[in-house]
Parts: sequence; structure tokens; C-alpha cells
Amino acid sequence: MAAPAMSARGNAPLRIALMIECDGPGGAELMILELAKELRARGHSVLPVGLSNGTGWLGARFVAAGFEPASFELNRPLDLAAVRALSAILRDFRADVVHSHEFTMAIYGAAAAKRASARHVITMHGGLYYATAWRRRAALRWAMRRSAALVGVSNATASALERNLGVERSKLHVVPNGIPLRTGARARLRSELALAPGELLIVSVGNLYAVKGHAVLIDALATLRDRTGWRVAIAGRGEEEPRLRAQAATAGIGDRVHLLGFRDDVADILAAGDVFTMPSLSEGLPLALVEGMSFGLPVVVTGVGGVPEVVTSGVEGLIVPPSDPGALAAALGELLENAPLRQQMGAAARTRAVRDYALSTMADRYELLYRGESPESPESPESR
Repeated sequence: MAAPAMSARGNAPLRIALMIECDGPGGAELMILELAKELRARGHSVLPVGLSNGTGWLGARFVAAGFEPASFELNRPLDLAAVRALSAILRDFRADVVHSHEFTMAIYGAAAAKRASARHVITMHGGLYYATAWRRRAALRWAMRRSAALVGVSNATASALERNLGVERSKLHVVPNGIPLRTGARARLRSELALAPGELLIVSVGNLYAVKGHAVLIDALATLRDRTGWRVAIAGRGEEEPRLRAQAATAGIGDRVHLLGFRDDVADILAAGDVFTMPSLSEGLPLALVEGMSFGLPVVVTGVGGVPEVVTSGVEGLIVPPSDPGALAAALGELLENAPLRQQMGAAARTRAVRDYALSTMADRYELLYRGESPESPESPESR
């Protein structure tokens, strides 16, 4: 990728509108924020665009980073006034490229970019909302035909788009989400939780929704309750929190399961950990997993979505089936008991994350798409 990336950077700067429908904390939202900062550092002009009825979290992050986000109202599923308002925003900005993320922005971005004479790129992050109704599938096919590129964040996401939309795979691109490489303070969370010296901490990062599989994780940990020397910390917010707290208490591990809520010190949380786990029932390509790997943590994950493209079981960590607390418990137990294996897998995980999922690599690939070139598709573990 080095030579094409240099060529892309050598061209004239672009004016890029980045659009996302959700304004709350999440992996896709953080990816867009980091992409915006990286593109700006490369000399491009970037305009974040969102819905005016968002939560404000991402908008506030953009403002703090020195951007001036724009927003428009969307009052109904088919809102022509929203198309006109968005078109005006894009024309005033003189957008060269409109990069829409997820279903709603893909539809409205395609319509408005055409009116604003801008190139349109769609990225889908792995959710299957669009696939559950024929009207949504038809709408996304309509948007795709009016766009320069349709991107999945993993090979699994691209395959789902191919299957659900009936589109040829040759017309799809794969651009894995990238992360900035960060460091954290290991002692902060460990002190906050009053961990004893040598006590092992399993960490997980993800909103507390049923699809993230935290209930399966607690069931798995319940079978490890007779083993001493471990605790788990889960960073994220969501409607599952009361149920998860009750489940942990009933299982007799309430004092060892720490639900941290929303945290803006994720780097410190990952630095504090000894094992990273993601027990999701469905995923695209999860940034939290890649970031955990970048901190040198061995991982225990479920083989869903794009996860097997990031982790080779037995190399960077262990892959288990989703919704299988027994398999999850066995994998976690194996890593908790084997310090050399943790060290070996953690080193491999960091190498993989830094090599293939750096923010700069993702930005290189998007720059090529913005200019009408095709980025090199990353290899899957099976092809390496």
C-alpha cells in the first residue's frame, strides 16, 4: 500500500463531508472522528455532518477537536426537505466527496451528493438493519447505484452486502476500520478497583446491548467463580446494565464483575488488563477488539462477523462459538492459568493490530477511493 498511498497524498487536497446518523459513543462514531482528524492532518478540508436530533456526544467531540459540524433535520423516513437541506450544506461547503456511514446516511447522502455534484462513498459497518425489509434493501441498492463505491469494514460485511443486495462482489470494497496507536496508565484502573498484586483483570469494551453477549460472559465467569485471582471490568453503557448486575449477583460473582459504564479513559482500561474478551453475538469489524490487541492483550472472542479476519485462533488469541458459555469459560480459564501463553499471544496480537489496522492504513485506502482508485483489499487470516 505504500506507493499508492504516496500517490494519493500527492494530489490536490479534497473537501470531504463525513456523515453518520448516530451521534452517541460507539466504535463507528470514534472511527469517523479519528478519520476526520487524520484526513485534516493530510491537508484535506473535512466537514462532519449529522442529524440535528442526535445525542450531541460525537458533535461535542468534533467541536473539541476544532471542527465545525453541520446538521440537518430528518422528520420522516422519506423526507424531501431533508434532501434539500443536506444538498444546501454540501453545496455551501463545496464538497468534492461525501462519505456516508450506515443506512440512513447512505440513502440521503446519495441523493444529496448527486444534487451537489460530489462523489459519494458508502461505508457499512456490519449492522443488518437494512436487510430486514425489502424496502430498505431496495433503497440501499438505489443509493449504491448512485455512488462511486460501496465499502464493507470486513470481508464478512462485504459478503453480507453481496448476499442481501444481490450485488457483484467485484463492485464492493473492503476497508477495515483503523485505530490510532495509544498508550495508557496501567495502574489507574487497577488502583480504582483495588486489585491485589498479581490479580488478573479481564477487560471488555462495548455498549451493554444484548447483541454484545455480556450475559453469556457472566454465565461463563460463573463457572470460574471457584478459581481465585481474577476479576472482570466491562466499559460501556446500555439498557442491559441492571439485568447484568442482577445476573452477576445471582451467580455469586457480583463483587468480581465491574460494570464501569461509559468511560473516556479506554486506553487506561486496556493498559490495566491482562486478557481482552469480546463475547458478541454479531459484529462487523470491532474497533474495540483491534485496540485491545494493540495494547498487547491476548483475546478471547466469538467467531462472528469480521472477527476471524482479525484473529487467528491459537495465534493472537482464542476464538469460541457465540452463545456458548462453556467454551468461553474454557478459553478464558486457559489464558488465566498460562502466563507464557498470555505473553506469546499478546505479542502476536499487538503485531497484527499495528501492521494491518493502523489509522494511517485505513486513511490511505479511503483516500484512494475518494479519488476513484481501488484500494488493495486486506488479506484474511486464511490466505496468509
